[in-house]
Amino acid sequence: MNSLLKGIVEACLVVVSSVFFLFLFVLVPFYLVFPEVEVSSDKIRFNYIFIAIITLFFYYFVERERSKKLLQTEMLRTARLQKENFQAQLENLKDQVNPHFLFNSLNVLVSLIPQDSDRATEFTRKLSELYRSFLDNSSEQLIPLHKELDIIDAYIYLLKTRFGDSVQFEMQISSEAKELQLPPGSLQVVLENAIKHNGSTRKKPLLIKIFSEENFLLVKNNLQPRLEQLESTNTGLKNIESRYSYLSEKKPVFTKTETDFVAKLPLLKVENS
Repeated sequence: MNSLLKGIVEACLVVVSSVFFLFLFVLVPFYLVFPEVEVSSDKIRFNYIFIAIITLFFYYFVERERSKKLLQTEMLRTARLQKENFQAQLENLKDQVNPHFLFNSLNVLVSLIPQDSDRATEFTRKLSELYRSFLDNSSEQLIPLHKELDIIDAYIYLLKTRFGDSVQFEMQISSEAKELQLPPGSLQVVLENAIKHNGSTRKKPLLIKIFSEENFLLVKNNLQPRLEQLESTNTGLKNIESRYSYLSEKKPVFTKTETDFVAKLPLLKVENS
């Protein structure tokens, strides 16, 4: 309805403008130069109608071409965004299926088998759950936070089995926040980033706090830089930023102080259509 009204208003403006300019630049000069010549009202009306039709024709021709170019531009933009989003999904999946994490997990499993077969069985089940979730959610744009937390439960179990008390987790998330959504794997990438860049011991454990604050999920860890220097490209965090950019105007915020690193992930509310 708005587009129809807009078209009618534009047509009226075009007609009024063409008639005004015909009168101002044609008829007025003609009467000034040839005051003795009388022009019939029928001819004047005919000229008004003729010039209005011609003007409308050229206006809508130009407008159609402009709309076509805008549509082509929008289609190209959409295609580019879809391509970039697909690439971001592939990068996210690649980040999640981290070969170093898998190799380390398998080494832990090998050491568990002769020591504690029950724990080895549970470890295998959690590892299977984690990687199955990567595949199941790789094509999803958003998932509920409670579903992401179920996946993180398996991830934390693997980390606790590997690192013991040298890595500790605290979690406090409201029930309302659990119903909001975020890009799948975002929380796991943030946790992996904390583990990757910080050392930990039983005497100086790495403490990772996961909590909700309004419509945000915050992950805070104390800074304990590793002794060995690790080359960091921040690919995982950039990937999170890229994925949010396709979904919302809200952006994740990553803050580093002298003592802590804080990741603030927006929790999105998706209306059911």
